[in-house]
Amino acid sequence: MRVLIVEDEMTIAFLIEDMLEDLGHQVVAVAMRLSEAVEVARQVEADLAILDINLDGHVSFPVADILAERAIPFAFATGYGALGLEGAYRERPVLAKPFLREHLAALIAKACGS
Repeated sequence: MRVLIVEDEMTIAFLIEDMLEDLGHQVVAVAMRLSEAVEVARQVEADLAILDINLDGHVSFPVADILAERAIPFAFATGYGALGLEGAYRERPVLAKPFLREHLAALIAKACGS
């Protein structure tokens, strides 16, 4: 799958990218700031997006809204776990950081309805 990563911590973004590649997926973009993530979400051709909730003090929910409008599945990977999700996002798959590659694989399957 082609995956978008939205994560403001560079080392975590690289770790997720490595895990995704180990699982056989292709990372098509990494966005680290909200403004960048919004622009990428509008244009990227992706099969899935993995979003951190807190991007340098800003929530990533506007990015999630764009992805939902474009029918691109997404899930959250966050240090807040499910407690960080609000409203309509509470039903979205979420993975609490830190996590293992196997947990990421399960999150992807859940987000894509597999």
